[in-house]
Amino acid sequence: MAETQQQSIPVTAADLPLACPRPGAPLWAQHPRVFLDVVAEGAATCPYCSARYVLTGERPKGHH
Repeated sequence: MAETQQQSIPVTAADLPLACPRPGAPLWAQHPRVFLDVVAEGAATCPYCSARYVLTGERPKGHH
């Protein structure tokens, strides 16, 4: 069985709040919009399309 690797999508504090699908995603990649919390653990995976987002750089200032 071949294992597929999901490439991580880097995001920064400027991309927050993070929602999937991202703006400009092609029509075939559209699904209900879901907000993802990448700040809590530094990464999050979309429950619809399995896109994995990873927070890079500094964490946002003043985030609760």
